[in-house]
Amino acid sequence: MKRRGFLERGISMALIGGFGLASSEAVERKPKGRIKQGFAWWGFARDVDPKKLIAEAKAIGYVAVDMPPRDQWDRIRETGLVISSIGGHGSLTDGLNNKANHDRIEQELRRNIETAVQYGIPCLICFSGNRRGISDEEGIENTAEGLRRVAKFAEEKKVTLVLELLNSKVDHPDYQCDHTWWGVEVVKRVNSPAVKLLYDIYHMQIMEGDLIRTIRNNIKYIGHFHTGGNPGRRDLDDQQEIYYPAVMRAIADSGFDGYVCHEFIPKGDPIKALRAAFETCDV
Repeated sequence: MKRRGFLERGISMALIGGFGLASSEAVERKPKGRIKQGFAWWGFARDVDPKKLIAEAKAIGYVAVDMPPRDQWDRIRETGLVISSIGGHGSLTDGLNNKANHDRIEQELRRNIETAVQYGIPCLICFSGNRRGISDEEGIENTAEGLRRVAKFAEEKKVTLVLELLNSKVDHPDYQCDHTWWGVEVVKRVNSPAVKLLYDIYHMQIMEGDLIRTIRNNIKYIGHFHTGGNPGRRDLDDQQEIYYPAVMRAIADSGFDGYVCHEFIPKGDPIKALRAAFETCDV
């Protein structure tokens, strides 16, 4: 199942040879815990028994799961993990930058905000949609207008709507919210503590680079993080170009208290990849 399918349903050891050891093989090590780490279900659930995936993630030190399928919610919560985000509305390409979508999206967001309250889910993911010829100014204003329609309700329910930054160069051609400045401008115009950005480190490395400076300068507008190795959205290892320990230190030093969730497709064993990512980002 690809990530979009989950979204639209609303839903210790050092590294050895580039691989982490599974929890059953690990030497006990107390995590530093400066980063509240989670993982995106869609990337790690392939060919792994869901019960094992949840238990192993908990044993490693994870505290959250992003975008799990609905049939796993109760099991995740029973294990003590937080469901850190689900999709707030459909769809990624037909989003908030088009006023024709606002009535539908408002209904979907209101319904999913109520669901988020019921299950203790702190964030709902939102999308600008594709440009389709819409100018930056019009797209920003339309997106802000759509979010303003539900911002007060989200505030009252203590749920954060996170507008996702995605790359339009490789993975999501024509997606409009593809630069930090664009998303920040939307958040400023909405002017609500319940509306922030989902800063995807993988996507913004592709579009902008300069990650640490950008994160430091805009941390007050960010409500959630995703990771992934670039190129390829694979493991956070030494075969990709982002030095994640430094990025994680910048996030931790900023005082950010939300979740940082790993959203990549492991090259090998998903449990080993989960442990390796956790160790890399536990700064």
